[in-house]
Amino acid sequence: MRALVLYESMFGNTATAAKAVAAGLADLFDVSVAEVGEAPSLVGVDLLVVGAPTHAFGLSRTATRKDAVRQGATGKAERGLREYLGAVEGLDGLAVAAYCTKMNRPFTGSAARKADRLLRQRGARPVCPPENFLVTGVSGPLVDGEVKRAEYWGARLEVPADATTA
Repeated sequence: MRALVLYESMFGNTATAAKAVAAGLADLFDVSVAEVGEAPSLVGVDLLVVGAPTHAFGLSRTATRKDAVRQGATGKAERGLREYLGAVEGLDGLAVAAYCTKMNRPFTGSAARKADRLLRQRGARPVCPPENFLVTGVSGPLVDGEVKRAEYWGARLEVPADATTA
């Protein structure tokens, strides 16, 4: 079975989590990892895992990505997960999971919840609730133990037997 871990990352924290999730998936899946701006086709993918940083209580927008760049981010500001999910074909019936990175503070919102909602609206079938991985501040790093937790989360993801391949 094939899994694709697709991420948006401005400061590198969501990319780090993506690699950890992929490592967790590797025992059960042939796994590919890609940045959202370089997303491959979903044809033949059995599980799509998406990840994004939380910006302004949810998924990033062009303005929030540009603001992150002004704060020293090296990620790409042109296209994020929000735009990808709004345009991609092949989500109907696809098994999916969403995660995000967010600051370790109350009331920061969750890009994972927003991504999960968009995926459901597009006909995808989440295999688990959205997950949050915590960062210490705007630029990170991930809180101690979160990389290991992301790997463990990835290892627990499964595709239901009745799921359809894109």
